Amino acid sequence: MNKQRRILFSSEEIRKRNEELGTEISNDYKDGELVIISLLRGSFIFASDLVRNITIPVEIDFMTTSSYENREESTGKVKIVTDIRSDIEGKDVLIVDDIIDSGFTMKYVIDHIQDKKPKSIKTCVLLDKPSRRRVEVYPDYAGFSIPDVFIVGYGLNYGEYYRNIPYIFTFDE
Repeated sequence: MNKQRRILFSSEEIRKRNEELGTEISNDYKDGELVIISLLRGSFIFASDLVRNITIPVEIDFMTTSSYENREESTGKVKIVTDIRSDIEGKDVLIVDDIIDSGFTMKYVIDHIQDKKPKSIKTCVLLDKPSRRRVEVYPDYAGFSIPDVFIVGYGLNYGEYYRNIPYIFTFDE
């Protein structure tokens, strides 16, 4: 690929924002029983760094969803590839994802989790792309708000590559 990378968020900016989010979440849930559900695969790096900045006991589970099918835009059709294993009835749930743009995936997951009768459901995303929202769902916690650009790195992929890059970038033509 011969495209030039433009860094949007450095490793240091991401690290600092994860610390801030971890503190906020720890304070908000200090009296509850929190289950964090990381949506794979994109959120695995963000979720890992985030939970290490949360100072209260948390249970961590994972759900694999699919809606992109290696495209740059969501297909709008969400499917659950792997469901959670935890019993979340009566517990506070925080759904963690890498990005929310159209909102289709997050809305689908919220509705699915709601059927499992948690005490509460909130969402946390590293990146919020509000200009692309097509469903009325907004994150309770967001690392950064971004314009409508295609982003890569820090868990976000292009094809199946670049998830391992420790910063977030876009390609300039």
